[in-house]
Amino acid sequence: MPNFFADLWSQRSLLSLITINDVKVRYKNSVLGFFWTFLEPILMLAVLYFVFTTIMRSEIENYPVYLFIGLIIWYMFSRATTMGLSSLVAKADILQKIYFRREIVVIAASLTSFIMMGFEFGAFGFYLGILQYVPPPTALLLPLVVVDLLILCIGISFILSILNVYFRDIQFVWQVVLQAGFFLSPILYSLEMFPESVRAILQINPLVSILDSAHVLVLDNKLPPTNTVLYMVVSTGVIFVVGYCVFRYKSRRVVEAL
Repeated sequence: MPNFFADLWSQRSLLSLITINDVKVRYKNSVLGFFWTFLEPILMLAVLYFVFTTIMRSEIENYPVYLFIGLIIWYMFSRATTMGLSSLVAKADILQKIYFRREIVVIAASLTSFIMMGFEFGAFGFYLGILQYVPPPTALLLPLVVVDLLILCIGISFILSILNVYFRDIQFVWQVVLQAGFFLSPILYSLEMFPESVRAILQINPLVSILDSAHVLVLDNKLPPTNTVLYMVVSTGVIFVVGYCVFRYKSRRVVEAL
């Protein structure tokens, strides 16, 4: 593992180049370009806010802020893992011609989504201004939660990218998982509406701890529960290490499989 970070630092220029190129390619043929990064979450927010305040009537305080935070985090997770899943296959030509650490391609996919999330937080700040909502001091700790989210995305992407090389159907399976995960995560609602037994099952998902922590920091002006933070950090770390080990073991012959 120490060699991994040392090699990653030594090849940081290549990592930056791939990441920036991925960001540019994503909007290359788009008329609105980067503006879509601002527009997409705002449009989704408008639709969901209408549904859950007019039709289903959510009782969550500051629900628009609660919803926007959940959407930004979910978009990051969904986008990063989807891009990470296809990263090796998408960069097959480069991998077959040039040797460098294969992990860079997967990490670049998550960093691309990370940059896009930065634009979405810009839209979030603009939206808070419209609502005249001033985040509490605890919101300054939100970047720590976002970093944990990035580590989680990289760890999962390590596993998905390898699986996609050998089993191309995994991309369809993952889309189903993401669709289910959206509705089983506290994005549209609070976990408090579920019985304790159901809540305990849903909280196995580390993304739930990340979402809960973000909501508490930005909305409640207090620190998340210690057990939530510990589970978030430990589960994310375990997923990252397992993902890296799986990737490292299988990547030795990944070029031939491509």
